Amino acid sequence: MARRLRPVELDFTASAPVRLVFTANLAAPPPAVYRSVALEVGSMPAWFTAVTSAVPTGDGAGRTVRLRGGIAFEETILASEPDVRYAYRIDETNAPGVTAMAEEWALSPAGKGTRLRWTMALDGPAALRVALRAAGPAVGLSFRDAARRLDRRLIPARPPSTGSVR
Repeated sequence: MARRLRPVELDFTASAPVRLVFTANLAAPPPAVYRSVALEVGSMPAWFTAVTSAVPTGDGAGRTVRLRGGIAFEETILASEPDVRYAYRIDETNAPGVTAMAEEWALSPAGKGTRLRWTMALDGPAALRVALRAAGPAVGLSFRDAARRLDRRLIPARPPSTGSVR
């Protein structure tokens, strides 16, 4: 059954007791990455395999997200700055032990591409904090895989050049 979490604001992503922060460089430019992360919410399962469904709610003010393993989140969007940042807090979840949670996707130009930083910020009892920190490498692997899949969706493979004959 879903539980209501402690409401937090955007600053929680910088001050939470547990912060898992991951970065990746994508070839796709910030507008394309932002569109996939923040606007085309339903496409998330196609590139982030931990997600089984993502549906906008409240005319885009929130989302319902379901993960593999049955974890579900009801979210409220905290920041939606095109090509720069997309952040949300989790208002309700069935994830055990979590008492507060927010996530932020920060985008910045990296040459012609994008540097994507994902911050997962959480609070809960001490045992949960230890477990989440220990899970960091696996979460990071999942994020890096998602970033690669997203980039492949946004920058389709080009056919080989025919070159020139002399």
